Amino acid sequence: MVKHPVKSVVVRGLGLLLAVGLACLWVMLSAVPVIAAVDTVNYNNADLKGQDFSHTDLSGKAFVSAEMRDINLEGSDLSNAILTKAVMLRANLRDANLTAALVDRVFLVGADLTNAILEDATMTRTSFEDVTVTGADFTNAILDRYEISKLCDRAEGINPVTGVATRDSLGCR
Repeated sequence: MVKHPVKSVVVRGLGLLLAVGLACLWVMLSAVPVIAAVDTVNYNNADLKGQDFSHTDLSGKAFVSAEMRDINLEGSDLSNAILTKAVMLRANLRDANLTAALVDRVFLVGADLTNAILEDATMTRTSFEDVTVTGADFTNAILDRYEISKLCDRAEGINPVTGVATRDSLGCR
């Protein structure tokens, strides 16, 4: 029995083409369409003085160079939010969730962080002058050493959600 080499190559080529075609068809039919984000609002350069955002989902939102004096963010979800170069004098952040938030070069002077969760937050070059931190959880947060030493002077309480003592989360001695 003599095999035809051309016929064998053609059959293999057609088999390979059929396999690739079926794989492509399977990928196209099983693909889930991407839904565009409906809420793409950011608050960059916004004047938010005295605004009430209490108990609002602001996760992943950007507040770059925002004016946020006397803003009410009590109980809000600010996880993964970007707050850079913001002015947050006397901001109410009681019970707020700032997990993994970027809080860089922010003036939190006189702010209330009572029972706030700041786990894994990056809070570099941020001013915590006269900030209330009772019950705040700073576990694995990145803060400037000078600010940590100032916060340890007034850190007290245990976060009611995480059960972590503020002093322990800051590494106070």
